[in-house]
Amino acid sequence: MLDREQQVRQRHGISFRITGIATRRLGWIADPDGLEPAAGVERAGVERALSPAKPGRSDLKPTNVRDWLAAARADVLFEATALNLENGQPAVDHIRAALKHGAHAITANKGPIVHAYRELRDLAAARGRKFLFESTVMDGVPIFSFLPQLPLIHLRGFHGILNSTTNVILSEMENGLSFDESLKKAQALGIAETDATHDIDGWDAAVKTAALITVLMDVPVRLEEIKREGIRGLRGEAVRLARKDGRPYKLVCRAKKTERGVAASVRPEQVPLTQPMAQIAGTSSYICFETDIFPGLAITEENPGLYTTAYGMLADFVRAARE
Repeated sequence: MLDREQQVRQRHGISFRITGIATRRLGWIADPDGLEPAAGVERAGVERALSPAKPGRSDLKPTNVRDWLAAARADVLFEATALNLENGQPAVDHIRAALKHGAHAITANKGPIVHAYRELRDLAAARGRKFLFESTVMDGVPIFSFLPQLPLIHLRGFHGILNSTTNVILSEMENGLSFDESLKKAQALGIAETDATHDIDGWDAAVKTAALITVLMDVPVRLEEIKREGIRGLRGEAVRLARKDGRPYKLVCRAKKTERGVAASVRPEQVPLTQPMAQIAGTSSYICFETDIFPGLAITEENPGLYTTAYGMLADFVRAARE
C-alpha cells in the first residue's frame, strides 16, 4: 500500500516517511532521515528496498522497541506481529511502548484488543494519541468505528461469519472434497496458514468475537468464556447433505447481552437458506448487529482482495493523522 502515498498526500494533505522497520529476520532498523522503499518490493529484496535514504546515516543500532522508537523518532507505529492467544505479547508491549513514546499505535493484531484493550485505550487517551485496530476484524472494513457514528444506539448482540478459512473449507466440502482436501486447497490458495489450527478449531473466530464484545459492547471477556467448537469434526457427507437440505453449515459467531454480562459462542451451525448468512461463501465475511433501534443492521464483505488488511491499517493512519 506504499504506492498510495501520492493519494494520501493529495486527498488528505498528509505526507510521511518510513523511519524504522523491525522484523525477526532483519532486526531493529532505524533512520530518522527516512528509509527509502523501492517500487515493487519483492520479499527477497526487502533489505535493499529498506536501505537508508542517505547511506551512512543509519548508525543507530537499537536492540529493543523503546530504543528503536526513539531512534526512528516515530510518530506512528504499525504493529503486525503474529497473534498470541495466551497474552497478546509481544504486541501489547509494542503498542504500550509506542503510546508512552508519544506515537499513535495502529495494529492488525487481535491479541492486544482481547488482553489489554482498556489499558491501551486509556493510555492512548492520556497521551493524546490514537490506538486504532480496524484491520483486526473483517480486514479494513470500519467495523469498530461504524456503530459510534450512530449516537444513542444500544448494541444488544451480534451474529456473523468472521473466519474466511473455515468458510472456504466448508464451501469446498460442499463441492465434493474431503475435509483434508479442502484444507490443502485453502493452503494452496494462500488463504489458510500451514498450521491452520487457530482457524479450524475456532480460535480465530473466538478472538474476533471477544474483540467485538470488548470494544463495541464495552464488556471485557476472556477467551475461555466463549463457548467454542471448530469445524474439525465435520465430515464431507454431512456438509453436502446439509447443503442439499437447504441448511448449509457455517461457522457462526454469536454474542448476546444478558443480565450477567454477555453470552457468546463460536460453533458450526446449520443456517437456513432464507437467512443472509447462508449465502456467505468463499472468503466473504458477514456480521449483523442487533440494536434497540435497528433490529438487524448487517455488513457483508464479499471476497476481499490481498490488500484489504493493509488498506485498513493505512485508513487508520489517515484517521490518526487528520485529528
